[in-house]
Amino acid sequence: MAEEDDPTDEISQIEARLERLAERAEQCRKIIMFSKAAIAAGALLLLVMMLGLFGSGATLALGSIAAVLGGIVSLGSNTSTLQQTTAAIAAAEAHRSELIGRIDLRVVGDGLRKLH
Repeated sequence: MAEEDDPTDEISQIEARLERLAERAEQCRKIIMFSKAAIAAGALLLLVMMLGLFGSGATLALGSIAAVLGGIVSLGSNTSTLQQTTAAIAAAEAHRSELIGRIDLRVVGDGLRKLH
């Protein structure tokens, strides 16, 4: 195999890219979880205020509505980013597998030798 045909450098670059993509995916998952918590907290606070169990104020109502809307926007944005990142990970893994398949692997020696 010629030096320019050796895919090991490209495989290393793909693996580094996969690490970055995995970090991005994990960050999206964390933000999605926080967004869901913000939606739930805002909706719960709004419900409690509507039932009169907690003092009612315009500032508190606007804050809870802002939490719900902000959570929804953040959830949607990060969900689509996570889907795109997951697709990019799958494509990079497929490309890496294809490159690994091109490597001409050969047996170095007989591993069944016994020492006397």
